[in-house]
Amino acid sequence: MNVLDAEVRRLLDEQAIRRAATLYAIGADRRDPAIWTAIMAEEMVLVTPRGRIEGRARVLEALPKLAAFTATQHRVTNQVHRIDGDDATGETYCVADHMTEAADGARAILSWAIRYQDRLRRIDGRWLFTRRELILDWEERRDALPRTTA
Repeated sequence: MNVLDAEVRRLLDEQAIRRAATLYAIGADRRDPAIWTAIMAEEMVLVTPRGRIEGRARVLEALPKLAAFTATQHRVTNQVHRIDGDDATGETYCVADHMTEAADGARAILSWAIRYQDRLRRIDGRWLFTRRELILDWEERRDALPRTTA
């Protein structure tokens, strides 16, 4: 493989890894197990401040817990990964907003500044997460405007 081919391969791999991180965020916001299934290896391990979940099936069982929030919105920002053949390690930054709504209509946002420590493996030509560790750098709470009716 010449230098140009290697650079194109690296760029394609980086884009595929970024897409996996974006789909992870979308899957969380939509609480969609099919999206998460498509980007996680069977041996997926998810580490959060609340504990460690091993195996894709068990990680998928945790997804409905996000329904405790009225809505969530995850935004993937900075990302850098080191690719070594069919394995990749790196870090993905994310801002995750979690909305709650009280019975009286008052709404609030819990915003998390997250750094994911990622491990991925290329399996059957696709980059899949084998491990994600959620590091919570800080959180912010703020009021949100009430819903308006049109």
